[in-house]
Parts: sequence; C-alpha cells; structure tokens
Amino acid sequence: MALHGDNVPARHSPGRREGNPFLGLADPALENEIIPPLNTLSQHPVPPEVAYQLVHDELLLDGSARLNLATFVTTWMEPQAHQLMAESVDKNMIDKDEYPQTAAIENRCVAILADLWHAPEADVATGCSTTGSSEACMLAGMALKRRWAARTGADPSRKPNLVMGANVQVCWEKFCRYWDVEPRLVPVEGDRLHLGAEQAVAHCDENTIGVVAILGSTFDGSYEPVADIAAALDELAASGGPDVPIHVDGASGGMIAPFLDPDLIWDFRLPRVASINTSGHKYGLVYPGVGWAIWRDADALPKELVFNVNYLGGDMPTFALNFSRPGSEVIAQYYTFFRLGFEGYVAVQQASRDVATWLAGEVEKLGPFRLITRGDQLPVFAFTTSDDVTEWDVFAVSRGLREHGWQVPAYTFPQDRTDLAVLRIVCRHGFSRDLADLFLHDLTSVTTTLQKDVAKVGSSGPTSFHH
Repeated sequence: MALHGDNVPARHSPGRREGNPFLGLADPALENEIIPPLNTLSQHPVPPEVAYQLVHDELLLDGSARLNLATFVTTWMEPQAHQLMAESVDKNMIDKDEYPQTAAIENRCVAILADLWHAPEADVATGCSTTGSSEACMLAGMALKRRWAARTGADPSRKPNLVMGANVQVCWEKFCRYWDVEPRLVPVEGDRLHLGAEQAVAHCDENTIGVVAILGSTFDGSYEPVADIAAALDELAASGGPDVPIHVDGASGGMIAPFLDPDLIWDFRLPRVASINTSGHKYGLVYPGVGWAIWRDADALPKELVFNVNYLGGDMPTFALNFSRPGSEVIAQYYTFFRLGFEGYVAVQQASRDVATWLAGEVEKLGPFRLITRGDQLPVFAFTTSDDVTEWDVFAVSRGLREHGWQVPAYTFPQDRTDLAVLRIVCRHGFSRDLADLFLHDLTSVTTTLQKDVAKVGSSGPTSFHH
C-alpha cells in the first residue's frame, strides 16, 4: 500500500458504454474500451492524445497551485524557464562527463551562493546541488557527524546528538533517526517560538555534533538569532566547553536575507557556521526539485564522504544521497540567477515582503485575529484568533477559505505550545497585491459568516495539511 492515500477504488463497471467520440479521434468506438489503469497495467497501449487528456482531466481535481498559500515552493516561472527545463530534462545531472556544460553551470551556481553567503573562498567553493533542502540537510548532518567522530576518536560507546528547536522541519528529525543521532529538540515556550541562544547552549555537551539554526521558521516565518547562538557557543568553547559548529538551515531565508537584510550577520561571516543549505525551489524562485548545500571550505566536508566514480566516462567526485536526476532544475536555477541578477532578486523578494507586511496589517485590522508574526523577515506571517473569539477557531477559518479555493494551513505549534493554533500565509513570487486583495475579501467573508453562524462554515478542530 502506498504511504499516502487509501486503497485504489474501482471506478468502472465491466461492459460500460459511455464513450466520448471526440476523445476517440477517428474511431469513436475506441474510447469505449479505454479505462485508465488503477492497480494493474492495461493490456494494450492507447494513443498519446487519449492518455494525455484522461490524465489531464483527473488532475483538474487538484487544488490551484497559485492559490496554495500553504506551500513555500515556487508555483510560477517564466515561459523561457519552462522551455529551458523542457530542453534539459533528459540530461542526467550525475553524468558530468557526458554533460560537462551542465556540470559547469552547477559549479557556477555553487560559487554564486558561496559569494552571497560570504564564504572565505567563494571562487573555489565547496558545495553541491541536491533534490531539495531535505537532502541538503542530510548531507550537512552527515558532515557534522563525521567531523565530531574525528574530534572525539569515534568511540562507539558515545551517542552523538544534534541540538535544534522543536520548530525544525521534519527532515532534521528524519536525519537523526536514519543516522542514529539523538535529536535534542529544545521546546518553545511563552512568546519564544523558536530556538534561543541560551537554550541552545544549555543542551550542548561533548557529544553534540552541531546546532541547527533556522533562518526562517516554517511555523511562523521568523529568523532564529544565528549570531547570538554563535556568540553563546563561542563563549562555551572559550570557557573549556565543547567546540560546537553551527549549520544554518536557510531553506527559505537563505534566499531572502542576502537581498533584503544585508546587515544581518547569519552566514559564513560567523566563523562558527560550518555549512548552509537552501531550497532553490522556494525563494530561489525555481520549480520543485532543487536544493543547495554549501560548506565553509573544503575542510568542513570530510573527504571520506566524497566518492569518485569513473564508469560514466570520466573520473568525477560525487556527494549525494540521490544519484540520477534531471539537470533541468539546476539549469532553471542558473537561468533565474542570470535573468534577475542581484537587483532583480532584491525587487522580487521585496515585493513579496511588501505584500506580506501589508496583508498582515489588514488581517490585524479585521478585529477577530491576533498576529504572531508580521511578514517582515520571511514574507510569511502567522496569526491566531483573538482571546474573545470562543465559538470558532483557525481550523474553521481554514475550511471556510477552501470553499473559495484558498489553501491556508491551520496547525498547532510544537511541544509546550500546542495550545497555540495558527493560520499561516506564505507570500511567494506570483502572489500579487491584487491576489492579496482578493484573499482579504474572502477572509473577511468567511469571518463574517463565522461570526453570524459557525455551522455554515464547519465545526472546529484540525484539518488536513502536510506542508
């Protein structure tokens, strides 16, 4: 059984005669015999136009990606990017000898990111593309664990641990489970909804492989205080405690802060930062399928983790969990870097932040809501119901917005603040001020209906979102 979804239902009865002669092309009777495969392959092939149309029609049941305010993932790119991706989707990214120019373009992207994040030697940067930030975090975590083992003598009786806030993305919990590392999840408390410096240091010991600091929490869009965490760890090391490196999970903020917050010190300007990841397919402005991992220098990435293969036509290094994957997303990332340049990225990201801060302010003016964040860090904000709202909650609002086509997640905060349930709005490139106006109109309508009659929108309680 698949990990997601239910058992495949039977949708057609034997002997049905409900054909569409237009779909059957020259032979209207053809479509009468075509049933999309559900759990076994069909016996015979079908014309490509028919297969396309039937799959296309099924996908109409999906929600609109542009109206999905739950996801951080890019939902719009220019036609030229579509064309380049279509032209390069058949290139295997791992085969660098066969596709040397694609490999060169990947190296350029690594160098561009290393320069943005102030790596000491950006022109000889150490990094790689990945399928997304989840893979990049796994690679960074492995490097932290190997460096810790080298420092401590790889004593098998010692259990490594990784310190991070309870608000981390689930990929970090996966890393700890898959690579046998103890996750030290620092609970949120009160108004502190992410990892703080004091709490990070308090959870470190001689077996700590690193501290994960998040530049842009998935829960509310806030930046964790990377510089404060680094300073506290510097003090810990200077006082005879363990020398603990930092990995910055910049899945979203790594492509926001360099352009909108240039004075914020969070990257390789802090000597304690060993590695950084980002998602090219989030605020890197590329469709899903590309992430990046960059290390401070070659010493930060243990050499034993890098493999050399020669069976693709030449001797080449590789560091990845995945092997074969299309080069199209890396090409699209380079296109976007080339197309926008620094000033273009500033303009795009500022427009997203402007929409987020404006919309957050308008939501606050509605009255029944209280802002948790304001969209002035990541272009993301979270809000909850006011204390005097007792007959409905954020889950009812989320369900009401779905009736208007908007996908807005409602969820509780993690450990020790599960009492706080919020809605979160992600403002991405393509979510314009005009769309934000339309969203605000629909939110106002849903809120008015709830205030008049909660039963019309639905009862309270969690809904289903997995972002």
